[in-house]
Amino acid sequence: MKSSKFRFEEAILFEDSDFILINKPPFISTLEDRQDPVNILALAREYEADAQVCHRLDKDTSGVLAIARHPEAYRHLSMQFENREVTKIYHAVADGIHNFVDELVDAPILKQNDGTVKISRSGKDAQTYFSTLQAFKAHTLVECRPITGRMHQIRTHLARLGASITGDSLYGGKPFFVSEIKRGFNLKKLTDEEPLVKRMALHAQSLQFLLMDGKNCSIEAPYPKDFQALIRQLSSNKR
Repeated sequence: MKSSKFRFEEAILFEDSDFILINKPPFISTLEDRQDPVNILALAREYEADAQVCHRLDKDTSGVLAIARHPEAYRHLSMQFENREVTKIYHAVADGIHNFVDELVDAPILKQNDGTVKISRSGKDAQTYFSTLQAFKAHTLVECRPITGRMHQIRTHLARLGASITGDSLYGGKPFFVSEIKRGFNLKKLTDEEPLVKRMALHAQSLQFLLMDGKNCSIEAPYPKDFQALIRQLSSNKR
C-alpha cells in the first residue's frame, strides 16, 4: 500500500476518547519525513487536531501504532513505555532456519552518525526475547518481544543471532524471490524478477497497555497484503 492511497480512518483498529490505535501500513513514516510529505502524525492531526504519536515504527515496518488524542493521554502512555509496562509483540520473517525458545538477546545498542546502529558496550542497554513460531524451507517466522525500545533494536538483535530479517539489507537480510522456493516458477521473457516483499519483513503484531480508566487494552494488527503473501508462499512451498 503506497502512502498516497492510505486512508487514516480505514486503518483504525480501536479508538476511545483518549487513544486511537491504527494498523500502520508499510512505506509511511511515523513522524515528519523530508522525502515524503505524507506521514502518520500529519494524517492523525487531520483526524484529531491535538494528536500525538506515542511511539515510533520504522517507515518500512507495518502494524499497530498508538496515538494519543490529548496531552494527558500522551503522558499516561509515555509513562507506561518509560516504566516498561507496555507489552509489544512483533512478527518477523528471518533468513535461515532457527529454533528460538524465549531466546534473550541482551546487547547494548549505539546509534551511528549514518542513521544505523551497532551493538557496542558504550551503547544503551537493550533486551529482546525471540521465539520461533514456524520454520519453513529456508526461513523462520519469529515472535519478537522487545523489553526496551531502542532504534533498530529487533533488526540488530536478530542479526546478532545470525537470523537477519528477510529484505533488511541494512543488517544482512536477503531479498526473497519466489523462484528460490517454487519449482517451475517462470517469469515472462526479458523480465527481471522482483522481490516478493519490497521491504524488511517486520510487522508490529500487538500492543498491550492500560487505558486511562485502568482497564487493560490489548490490540492485534492483521498482516498487510505483502506479509500475507510472503507467509503464504513460504507455507505452500515448504519442501
